[in-house]
Amino acid sequence: QVQLVESGGGLVQPGGSLRLSCAASGTFFSIYAMGWYRQAPGKQRELVAGFTRGGSTNYADSVKGRFTISRDNAKTTVYLQMNSLKPEDTAVYYCNAAISVGALVEVKDYWGQGTQVTVSS
Repeated sequence: QVQLVESGGGLVQPGGSLRLSCAASGTFFSIYAMGWYRQAPGKQRELVAGFTRGGSTNYADSVKGRFTISRDNAKTTVYLQMNSLKPEDTAVYYCNAAISVGALVEVKDYWGQGTQVTVSS
């Protein structure tokens, strides 16, 4: 059973910082892509930042220069460092990963349970 376990959300004032973590656990063959999405009330879920299958990074235009995604050497944990937070960054942040549980098993999308980030004074 593959699980993505997130941590690090919370309440922060505008201009503040938070760091989110997401660790993949369980038995799997390979992680092909991993990243963060967010969903604000009444809005669609959107990509925030992620590592592609080729290892490059993508960022939403709205977070470029403020957020940084990184990962551990094993590539099973990703981090999202969020600086200069704005009220419009308020959302539930979800970790996502494309994972195969076996060498000949199709790649599937997995999601974490979500962690709330609230930016407010």
